[in-house]
Amino acid sequence: MFKHAIATGLTALLALPGAAQAQDNRIDTIRSDAPELAPYGRQAVGVRTLQLVHPGQQDIVRFKAGQPMPIYDRPLTVEVWYPARLAAGQAPAGSYRAFARDGKTEVTLHGRAVRDASPDAGAGPYPLLIISHGYPGNRFLMSHLGENLASKGYVVASIDHTDSTYNDQTAFGSTLLNRPLDQLFVLNEMDRLGASDPALKGLIDAGRTGLIGYSMGGYGVVNTIGGGFTAASVGFSWGTPNGALAVRQAGNPAHVASLDPRIKAAVAFAPWGWNAGFWDAAGLAGIRTPVLFVAGSVDSTSGYAPGVRNLYEASVNAPRYLLTYENANHNAGAPMPAPREMQSLMCGDGSWGCAEHYTDPVWDNVRMNNIAQHFVTAFLGKYLKSDASMDGYLNLVEKAQDGKWSAEANGTLRSDHTYWKGFRRGTAVGLRLEQRAP
Repeated sequence: MFKHAIATGLTALLALPGAAQAQDNRIDTIRSDAPELAPYGRQAVGVRTLQLVHPGQQDIVRFKAGQPMPIYDRPLTVEVWYPARLAAGQAPAGSYRAFARDGKTEVTLHGRAVRDASPDAGAGPYPLLIISHGYPGNRFLMSHLGENLASKGYVVASIDHTDSTYNDQTAFGSTLLNRPLDQLFVLNEMDRLGASDPALKGLIDAGRTGLIGYSMGGYGVVNTIGGGFTAASVGFSWGTPNGALAVRQAGNPAHVASLDPRIKAAVAFAPWGWNAGFWDAAGLAGIRTPVLFVAGSVDSTSGYAPGVRNLYEASVNAPRYLLTYENANHNAGAPMPAPREMQSLMCGDGSWGCAEHYTDPVWDNVRMNNIAQHFVTAFLGKYLKSDASMDGYLNLVEKAQDGKWSAEANGTLRSDHTYWKGFRRGTAVGLRLEQRAP
């Protein structure tokens, strides 16, 4: 069902993390004002690439009206980051070759993961995380988060969703159907490989799995954890043809049966679909998995209010959080910084720059990423590792601007101090964190 691949995305290991050539396109930058949980953890990181095949899937791209739905074996490339042991003198550095937003330009990204490094099974098995990118995107779009979380004791599998990558973008109906199916398949495969593959054996605790998705990846996450699609969305003429999406509709026995108890937590960055008619309160009531929603307050793609906020409010049966970047748009927290090669390149019809696929007009990318790393670390630590110390980073004054900084001259915090835990004075500006119980 799979074959191991020598990383086509890796060209060379960097001799030193600070080498001059590595200053461009870094995915591992931690700003000086980053919150406490944002930096990389104590463990070194390894990375490898898997080629998986999901047999017997509906081929939406080749479907023709009036004919039976064709079936095919669906290929999926998956990047896996994991805690590793480095050889003596081996630098914690590596690079990836990846397509950028225009689907033509290949760029080199620089990070800290070492290709095919020896796994560190000593503290394992580790919780499993599955990352699902936007439309279009690829498995490297949230590589900064993948590396970072692997250094904190997770095995992270990031999917290239066929028909939905920068250089393989085809019918949108394929994305609508396959996002949750891909996520569940990769969960099953990683569970299987964790028991049988020599390079992964003993590393993976799939019984503690978390899902992380951005935009259409977030759409898939919401459906995978129990948010059934509306009846109307199954029949959209521009959506998935031949009623194929019904298998993921609210109340469909197949959808209900697919809800996986191994999934203990989910993070949905800017999940798409509310304003397009895919979600309603009845369908979202099926979510019982703890979920962290992340959004920009002026998201023009997924919407905010109405939009992501409605998903948060309607997931009434789940412990849930909503982290809002005030005045941020659709890219709040999730995409890596724009590759240097995209800064001046025009995409598509030339109406907008390729950099805008990654950036935000108000917020700095690295700052958004660091904040997301902090809160995702706290949320997953609480729900996947049962770490009670993470509560202090999540139980906060709702609006950061309402927090009070109160400290003695020597820095000791006073009893009336309510500023956000983990943030230096003044650095939580523009943020809001809400939470609700079932």
